[in-house]
Amino acid sequence: MKGLAGKRVVITGGTSGIGEATARRFLDEGCDVVVLARTPGPGVVQCDVSDRSQVEAAFETIGSLDVLIDNAGVSVRNPAVDIDAAQWNRVIGTNLSGAFWVAQAAAARMLAAGGGSIVFTASTNALVGYRYYADYNASKAGLVALTRSLALEWAPTVRVNAVCPGYVLTPMQEAEYTPEMLAQVNERIPLGRHATPEELAGLFAYLASDEAAYFTGSVIVMDGGETAGSLVSGPGGPGA
Repeated sequence: MKGLAGKRVVITGGTSGIGEATARRFLDEGCDVVVLARTPGPGVVQCDVSDRSQVEAAFETIGSLDVLIDNAGVSVRNPAVDIDAAQWNRVIGTNLSGAFWVAQAAAARMLAAGGGSIVFTASTNALVGYRYYADYNASKAGLVALTRSLALEWAPTVRVNAVCPGYVLTPMQEAEYTPEMLAQVNERIPLGRHATPEELAGLFAYLASDEAAYFTGSVIVMDGGETAGSLVSGPGGPGA
């Protein structure tokens, strides 16, 4: 991708699944990659994004950056009547509030430096209803509105976009399926399969690159056709 080599990229939730694949993709593009995650590891800046003070401390350590992939998220399958305050606060605190604290800290540095790109990981759950994920759905819908608002506020210096994945076959997701369950879900997707984390990583790299210089405020769906028709009306879970 044009213009990525040598860029400093921060990825939240970058130790597994989509985040890990995205970190590998940016490394392949010649970027300097920093991962923010709750669990420690090589090259990881430890941070719970739901805690604003931890986010500020992490960015003091990180310093300047060119690209933020705001990807950290959690989900819990539960009927809406059974969601308690702890679960609600955890999901909203990580997926929406945490995403904002990270974007805010990143944008302050990007605006001062004169440029940057932020990409949020939203979900098809932001666009249509899914049973048993009321808190998750609300958090991802909030990210869509946040993307558009921040794109207007931070233009023309910082570009802000969001990706809405559908079903993605991460190692964690695959572990939850039996072969029969996987086949059943695939039958509901027009392209007949889940996305791979690497396919999402390629989209993130494109949106952060100079090739996507006219993208801001965009919400890009990557779901194999899932939301193109009525297939989403059946039971389902978070795409990201």
